[in-house]
Amino acid sequence: MDDKNQLVGVIEGLLFVAGDEGLSVTELAETLEISKDEVVNLIERLRDGYSDESRGLQVTILANRYKLTTKRSHGEFFQKLIESPTNSTLSQAALETLAIVAYQQPITRTEIEDIRGVKTEKPLQTLASKFLIKEVGRAEGTGRAILYGTTSEFLDYFGLKSIQELPPLPDDLKIEDVAEEADLFFSKFEKDK
Repeated sequence: MDDKNQLVGVIEGLLFVAGDEGLSVTELAETLEISKDEVVNLIERLRDGYSDESRGLQVTILANRYKLTTKRSHGEFFQKLIESPTNSTLSQAALETLAIVAYQQPITRTEIEDIRGVKTEKPLQTLASKFLIKEVGRAEGTGRAILYGTTSEFLDYFGLKSIQELPPLPDDLKIEDVAEEADLFFSKFEKDK
């Protein structure tokens, strides 16, 4: 790979993939199999490309690691996005996970996965990013797994005064069926949003 433009694009992609961790000059040089001086020159070309006001990203260096970050000058828009009520609906996986957390809280990720029968990392991240669930403690025993519970935003989102306002589950319902039953309740509110 000797085309400089292509290497600039590869560095951009590597910085994107590295995310918040960023990459050092040494890591980039080893990955690209080029000298550190060449890496620095290529990063400067990438930075120059982002210097235009029409661009939303920039290359920054923090703690000797290069990262792709948003521009401070656009901060007010990012803040509006964070503060605005989200118009996006929750996926089926997120709704199932939320139902389990709501009815079984506090609950660990492993317990949720046992009920759902599938991994729940992504739905948990989505729900936490929407402030519908949060860490409410740690389980006893080996590993001290995170316990999840619902938030006041959860109550607001679904128009509940307290968690006790959730519709009761039938007495003969198996724990595995909690997600299915509760989905009916949560999806009703999702459609109204």
